[in-house]
Amino acid sequence: MSDTNFDLVVIGGGPGGYVAAIRAAQLKMKVALVEDQHLGGICLNWGCIPTKALLRSAEVYHLMQHASEFGLSAKPGFDLGEIVKRSRKVSKKLNMGVGHLLKKNKVTVFDGFGKLAGQLNNERKVSVSKDKKPVAELTAKNIILATGARARVLPGMEPDGKFIWSYREALVPDVMPKKLLVVGSGAIGIEFASFYHTLGADVTVVEMVDRIVPAEDGEISAMLEKSLIKDGMKIIKSAGVKAIKKGKTDVTASIEVGGKITEEKFDKIIIAAGIVGNVENIGIEGTKIKVDRTHVVTNEWAQTGEPGVYAIGDLAGPPWLAHKASHEGIICVEKIAGLKDVHPMKATQIPGCTYCRPQVASVGLSEEAAKKAGHKVKVGRFPFAGNGKAIALGEAEGMVKTVFDEKTGELLGAHMIGAEVTELIQGYAVAMGLETTELDLMHTVFPHPTLSEMMHESVLDAYGRAIHF
Repeated sequence: MSDTNFDLVVIGGGPGGYVAAIRAAQLKMKVALVEDQHLGGICLNWGCIPTKALLRSAEVYHLMQHASEFGLSAKPGFDLGEIVKRSRKVSKKLNMGVGHLLKKNKVTVFDGFGKLAGQLNNERKVSVSKDKKPVAELTAKNIILATGARARVLPGMEPDGKFIWSYREALVPDVMPKKLLVVGSGAIGIEFASFYHTLGADVTVVEMVDRIVPAEDGEISAMLEKSLIKDGMKIIKSAGVKAIKKGKTDVTASIEVGGKITEEKFDKIIIAAGIVGNVENIGIEGTKIKVDRTHVVTNEWAQTGEPGVYAIGDLAGPPWLAHKASHEGIICVEKIAGLKDVHPMKATQIPGCTYCRPQVASVGLSEEAAKKAGHKVKVGRFPFAGNGKAIALGEAEGMVKTVFDEKTGELLGAHMIGAEVTELIQGYAVAMGLETTELDLMHTVFPHPTLSEMMHESVLDAYGRAIHF
């Protein structure tokens, strides 16, 4: 029993699960991690990391095409197979790194599918199987469910690996589509649209609501749409794909806009219409665990309705972000360990990033959301075109926008579009976490020449004090 009894069992080895396991081990818990497919989860193996590797290749290719603007010469070209090979190599390296970290922290890893299996002597049981064959039966006082989520499948548009792709097929293309339809304009859809468009595909994006990247500030959304259209991408909003008809060499999509349906042929279709939680077959039936729209319901400490059972990451609902899952795992474990300085996570302080070209990043409330919440706001803006570093980089397209509470000076939100904003946004995230006011930010010295100076100028602009605009 000494090999199967633990203080904590984590089911799922993604960015939520493996981080939770490592933190628990640091706190001297005896920890088991159960993972059926690959350490690092979807994010590391089939999501965040490989897409960034693909997008980096596309970015370099784009720069090669504009080499003359930098006084350079280049003959742009690409090998799709090598681009994909590099992406998979990056993921494999990090996958091995996660395994090393777990071993280093003495976390016992079980290769198999884990599910809740009742109780034994006031401890919970987890059964582990591989290919439907029993591997082990574990016991622990506490269980963390971190089984993640999967792509939502739309009726009649099920991925077939040939004409209709999910994110998995889109990550390992064997051919560059000449004409591509992307259904959904959230982060996943727009990133794939950006990658394929940059490498020469004729891309159309269909979005069911009235703007792309709908979770972002309206002004930023409009700027991104304008940029993508200017670059040659076709975007259809307030629209839906009603039917798909497969041919021998292409697929015809029936697209409805304003009650009118048009048909158009494409080589490939990427479905990026959201996710659903992996709640099936994990043993929650007959427990007090509640599920709402495929996601497990939890409180601020990741506790489910079943004592001793917790849920984190994509399984536990939005925002569906790897860094949210990791932080949630740490909070959950530290609460289990009884640490006194644990604080619930504030959803409004979780930054979000979209790695298209141009990049988009945000944290906190949008201008619209802040007003809707009853705040009287002061809004500051600063364009990339007014920043020396941006101009020197050849990246003069974009904007930094800040939203403050007029009465208190509290930073309510920050929204960016442009080069490297996914790196810049953390500055505002730290500021919000420290409850920084507009005066604190105004009195902060930003280095020159950097893109970060725009963050300062945007704050100044909110109060009529911008220097360079």
